[in-house]
Amino acid sequence: MDKEVMWEKYAKSRDKALKDQLIVGYVDLVKIIAGRLYTNYGKTVEFDDLVSYGIFGLIDAIEKFDPTKNVKFETYAYIRVRGAIIDQLRNLDWIPRSVRQKHKKLEDIYKTIENEFGRSASDEEVAERLGVTMDAFNGILSEIHSFTVVSLEEKVLNNSNFSIIDDDINSEPQTYFEQEELKSTLIELIQNLPERERKIITLYYYSELTYKEISTILGVSESRISQLHTKAVMKLRGKLEK
Repeated sequence: MDKEVMWEKYAKSRDKALKDQLIVGYVDLVKIIAGRLYTNYGKTVEFDDLVSYGIFGLIDAIEKFDPTKNVKFETYAYIRVRGAIIDQLRNLDWIPRSVRQKHKKLEDIYKTIENEFGRSASDEEVAERLGVTMDAFNGILSEIHSFTVVSLEEKVLNNSNFSIIDDDINSEPQTYFEQEELKSTLIELIQNLPERERKIITLYYYSELTYKEISTILGVSESRISQLHTKAVMKLRGKLEK
């Protein structure tokens, strides 16, 4: 049965058998999203676990999706599935306390320098305030990168659902405009990042490329992409908090 027909019938009947067919029909989408996240978190979680977390998001998306909205289900489900996986990763508390502490300290330094000077912190400034060498600073960036990515994606996902769930701004105008402002601010902040960091954020979040693919495009190692990604995220979080 064509998916469009299934959606039409399911919207009217909410039949469990039809819902099961829709779940099966979109499992590949979950696997694609889980596979991309697995490239970052594969050392701490199994691929099948990520898929199972994503399935919960898929079920939630199917139950709440309104086919009458002018939005593709794949677009709507992507946010729900990815959000479910990120939520579960956070709940698992799989990040060691030492890494969380380093992340918090680094985040505080970025925010402090941003507040003091009204600009992003340089690598040298951050390393100096940490009291470490540049090599040690880059090592810290590599160590905390998974947690940093999760923390930013939570913030973005928690404030992006409006764009695909409800296109009627009259329902909650204040919330809508607050979220629009956040989105505009984030876009502006990304545009003001150094060129290489901006490219990495764009290629990772918008083009949905892996670190390996980005490293090939930019001609640097995957570990360096990881460091630059982490640094860009820390800058963005510092500015967003401000």
